[in-house]
Amino acid sequence: MDFALTEEQTAIFDMAFAFGQEHIAPFARQWEAEGTIPKSLWPQIGELGFGALYVSEETGGAGLSRLDATLVFEALSMACPSVAAFLSIHNMCAKMLDSFASDEMKARIMPDILSMKTVLSYCLTEPGSGSDAAALKTRAAKTNEGYTLNGTKAFISGGGYSDAYVCMVRSGEDGPKGVSTVYVEDGTEGLSFGGLEDKMGWKSQPTAQVQFDDCKIPADNLVGEEGKGFTYAMKGLDGGRLNIASCSLGAAQQALTMTLQYMSERKAFGKSIDQFQGLQFRLADMEIELQAARVFLRQAAWKLDQGAPDASKHCAMAKKFVTEAGSKVVDQCLQLHGGYGYLADYGIEKLVRDLRVHQILEGTNEIMRVITARHLLAENH
Repeated sequence: MDFALTEEQTAIFDMAFAFGQEHIAPFARQWEAEGTIPKSLWPQIGELGFGALYVSEETGGAGLSRLDATLVFEALSMACPSVAAFLSIHNMCAKMLDSFASDEMKARIMPDILSMKTVLSYCLTEPGSGSDAAALKTRAAKTNEGYTLNGTKAFISGGGYSDAYVCMVRSGEDGPKGVSTVYVEDGTEGLSFGGLEDKMGWKSQPTAQVQFDDCKIPADNLVGEEGKGFTYAMKGLDGGRLNIASCSLGAAQQALTMTLQYMSERKAFGKSIDQFQGLQFRLADMEIELQAARVFLRQAAWKLDQGAPDASKHCAMAKKFVTEAGSKVVDQCLQLHGGYGYLADYGIEKLVRDLRVHQILEGTNEIMRVITARHLLAENH
């Protein structure tokens, strides 16, 4: 049992951290105010291979492990968790296409996805189906040319911004077996978007409803087999849960670093406030929580890489534990900054807002407990 990162893994983390500090961190507040991430950022990220982290090397991807990928997201979220999380969504879509799309389809679309000339969004959630994703209603009616789509997707990161949408649609009966996955390019007739959502956090990510009104797509935009879409969608989620947990971890670690710096400079009652034992204990508790979260997260990623039978359970547990730990830590960091923590200039309040949604998406933390409990009960029988 070796807990050390390899030289290559350390290099991956350092490269992602350096890129984030140079190209993302200085602009994070500006992008938040503008409500968008410049499209020019993505090809730069693509050049590092981060647009296809676990796409196979045969397809032209980086072929990294899930553990390697968590390091990228932890490092990038130290610059901005909103930007890092958006990249996670693109990677989840890219992996789905690499795993299940036909060779012909991959030859057609993957080169631009790898370079991030094409940025992807993941469309599963609908206004009436969130945690119960298998209840989705967006219809794909078969035609001679392909499919005609009708319905609405909600809370879509990159809605109206991305270049293509990986969509779960109902092509058959009710329930998970009637769901297929289709690829819809921006500019397709019948594809439109709702207004931008005004959100608590993740403000640099444009979020909108994605609407299909007699939206016609060719037959060769079906990903994999008809009726297998729900399985494809769920396969991506274990890794997505690890990535979102990594974003919480990196942002919270950065908040703690900033708090230590602030406390060494802030004076009260004749000494810097990091000299008060009561506050030192709070710093210690945060560090303990983050280190525990990191070990738990990396163990879950390792299990997913090994194909361990309990990998899904561990991904769910880690997602719940790490995202809650991250939110607790950034909230404490804000408290330790006092009134300054509440000001945008210090960067802490943004992290509090950005991390809150991590307990909701990629499966709510309530669903993570449902998954964990199901596994527990199954192991007991």
